[in-house]
Amino acid sequence: MATSRSDADRRGSGSLRSILAKANERKTGDELAGIAADSDAERVAAKEALSHVSLRELRENPVVPYEQDEVTRVIQDAVREPVYERIADWTVADLREFLLESETTDEEIRAIRPGLTSEMIAAVTKLMSNMDLALASSKMTITARCNTTVGEPGTLSFRLQPNDPADDVDNVLDSTREGLSYGAGDAVIGVNPVVDSAANATAILEATKGFIEEWDVPTQNCCLAHVTTQMGAIREGAPADMVFQSLAGTETGNEEFGIDVETLDEAYDLANRRCTSSGPNVMYFETGQGAELSGDAHEGVDQVTLESRCYGLARRYDPFLVNTVVGFIGPEYLYDGRQVIRAGLEDVFMGKLHGISMGIDACYTNHMQTDQNDVENLSILLAAAGANYFITVPMGDDVMLNYQSNSYHDAATLWELFDLGPTEPFADWLEEMGLFENGRVTDRAGDPTVFT
Repeated sequence: MATSRSDADRRGSGSLRSILAKANERKTGDELAGIAADSDAERVAAKEALSHVSLRELRENPVVPYEQDEVTRVIQDAVREPVYERIADWTVADLREFLLESETTDEEIRAIRPGLTSEMIAAVTKLMSNMDLALASSKMTITARCNTTVGEPGTLSFRLQPNDPADDVDNVLDSTREGLSYGAGDAVIGVNPVVDSAANATAILEATKGFIEEWDVPTQNCCLAHVTTQMGAIREGAPADMVFQSLAGTETGNEEFGIDVETLDEAYDLANRRCTSSGPNVMYFETGQGAELSGDAHEGVDQVTLESRCYGLARRYDPFLVNTVVGFIGPEYLYDGRQVIRAGLEDVFMGKLHGISMGIDACYTNHMQTDQNDVENLSILLAAAGANYFITVPMGDDVMLNYQSNSYHDAATLWELFDLGPTEPFADWLEEMGLFENGRVTDRAGDPTVFT
């Protein structure tokens, strides 16, 4: 039975924030913020209370007030009212049952998506087990197109991340050759720069674009400098296929990143006019549970709900790629492999339920209580769940950002394990290069001299 309006009035946004936080699976970030459940019994009681909350109550009580926060305004103003009214009196438990019902189709989920707010999506996430999250995620197909299309059935894509601690473009290109030789890179060749300057971003973009054009690689490039740096480079003619920025789930969190909605709107407009890709999806965003707490910008809200709000903001720009850097921020927010795996499943589910092209950096920092087996476990789970793409780095070790992730050669393993492949034009290109045959990498895989 749906929660009554009188219940909603009594509860209020402050109480809802508390219920949402305490209903989370254990997260060290929530404990650090002082908002987590004190015991498993309290966590179960919060889940029970949350299951009876109506979607209307969540809509009418956003975790950060509409007047205070522009992320809230973006999320609330995007709701399609007739769709919302059809589901407003569902409880969170009703939404969970709808998503997990065997007869519920992708088309039926698409039909309710415009009526959902990020708080609703976060709430239902808290009532799901890991298997629930994987099952519900697997039902949803989200495609996006830049130069090529990711997310189509039967595909699993990979970002090739050829970072270099000195931004040496020759080293970046050497790493690019290696990654492509393993079959990684159909999602994007994306470089995190050390030096955040328009000149440096331009050099990286020109090098990667030049390589893509020389070898006719069906993919797209990106330099992950600050959005304003990229905008300056693009205005001066830098060949960027998309524009990148990290996001937070509160206005104050985005201020810590040096952005606001006006800046993102400007970047989106510029990308649509000046990016060198065919589009129409020309934005790339990264998120990660705990980002707001690390910047003292969490507003008393738990990290799962804040992460969901990142996706509500990202949805405004119809992005080509969004990924959570799930274990990058550190053990203060996700302590160990168990918490990282749970967060990765949560994030991909929430992103897909928002309707965005969602992937993951299945990663961890070296001071976390986790290891490469946890990353591989999460990769297997999320490949089954239908993540659009993963980030890959040489040997699973990013020498510039100093963290661990999936390796280039993990791509072939996941394709074989789940009978998947890269995007069709990329697969055709790999075959032409002698790196792919009958849906599998050849003996030449891992040989960068192919590109000499």
